[in-house]
Order: sequence, then structure tokens, then C-alpha cells
Amino acid sequence: MLILRMLILGPAHGHTIAAGIERTSENALEVEQGSLYPALHRLEDRGFLASEWGVSENNRRAKYYRLTAKGRKELASSTSRWRQMTRAIGLILGESVD
Repeated sequence: MLILRMLILGPAHGHTIAAGIERTSENALEVEQGSLYPALHRLEDRGFLASEWGVSENNRRAKYYRLTAKGRKELASSTSRWRQMTRAIGLILGESVD
């Protein structure tokens, strides 16, 4: 879900995706390359992402990933499930929810 969310604004390569997750989470989430790239490949295999080779900011060859229409639907669905789950957990922990 986090990878899909990072690609909502447009195509990005793995390093940019990882940095975006870390920055947006105020460094609470650290993304390891050993988990990022297998996840990107799984998402691509499922049709949620498409990729193409390009040149990075460092003038290096990099694979850029973009969200597909199927990926946008999955992001909406998984975000909804996540919000339901966190609301339920909040209720159990006695947090007030609207």
C-alpha cells in the first residue's frame, strides 16, 4: 500500500520510492532494498505497477515504476481496509473515534 501511495503522483525509481516513504513517515519507517525490490516485482506481476527503464537524477540507468489503473483501484481498496482496521484497533484501545 505504501509503495502504491508513493506512486500516486507519478513514476519513480526504487530509491525515490524508499526515500519518499522514509521522509513522509518522518523516518519512522525504514525501507530496506532487500524488501523493496521484491515487493516492486510482486506488485508488477499482479498488474498494479508497470515499469520502464530510464535515466535517474544521477545520470544512471534506473527502472521507473508507475501505477496502473488496476493499481489505483488496489490502493483505494487497501486504504479503505487499513482505515477500517485502524479504527477497530482504536476502538479496542479505548481511543475516541468519530
